[in-house]
Amino acid sequence: MNDYETMLVFRPDIEDEKREALIERLKSVIGEGSQFSVDNWGLRKLAYEINDYPEGYYSLIEFKSEPDVIKEITRVCRISDILLRYMTIAKEN
Repeated sequence: MNDYETMLVFRPDIEDEKREALIERLKSVIGEGSQFSVDNWGLRKLAYEINDYPEGYYSLIEFKSEPDVIKEITRVCRISDILLRYMTIAKEN
């Protein structure tokens, strides 16, 4: 198992319930047995406007999983219309 981080930037006009629903969906993709933590950074100003939004709601998910889980996380994030940006990286050990 490898250590990963996924940074999510949500649209600022999305309700908390929808944000939490997507995070719960990603937790289920990662798996129940995996270690993970979610850190909500809140509303932050973006360096540049994305889709006419000057700010976004940031969340960071840190987890351990197998490499094939990353493909499913990417698929779920790609089809979500409430995200402005997302990125998953492998942390160095």
